[in-house]
Amino acid sequence: MANWRIEPQDACGEEAAALMGELNALLAALCGDSGAARFDPAQMHAPGSAFLVARDVLGQAQACGALRLLPDGPPGTAEIKRMYARTRGRGIGAALLAALLDEARRQGYRRVWLETRRSNARALAFYRRQGFAEIPGYGHYAGREDAVCLGLAL
Repeated sequence: MANWRIEPQDACGEEAAALMGELNALLAALCGDSGAARFDPAQMHAPGSAFLVARDVLGQAQACGALRLLPDGPPGTAEIKRMYARTRGRGIGAALLAALLDEARRQGYRRVWLETRRSNARALAFYRRQGFAEIPGYGHYAGREDAVCLGLAL
């Protein structure tokens, strides 16, 4: 298994923009919507937020993920956004998600929620393997047949 260095990164920076650009293209092709309209990188400067990047042994950014307060959710709820890994099947996604969950605990969150699309079978399987369970749709995703919302108690 590869060793990943996971560290905070400015979500408005070039590396973050490149990773999220790749994610946007992938999601647009897979789901018909990149999801970019529901994420403002500048929000990652707000308290209760974090944007993490995973780097390979050469220091190259290979994955990213964001954590933010879910203002309309139950108290103590964070939302995970913009999870993406260039490298698949080598543990980078699980390592990044574990780091995001550790950060959520450190910041005092009691649960994390996220959304992915039904058509994104790979993401659904990944999150379920990590212990996430389906929850009712929330916020923008409530009542949307194409959205699957997942949650995990911390």
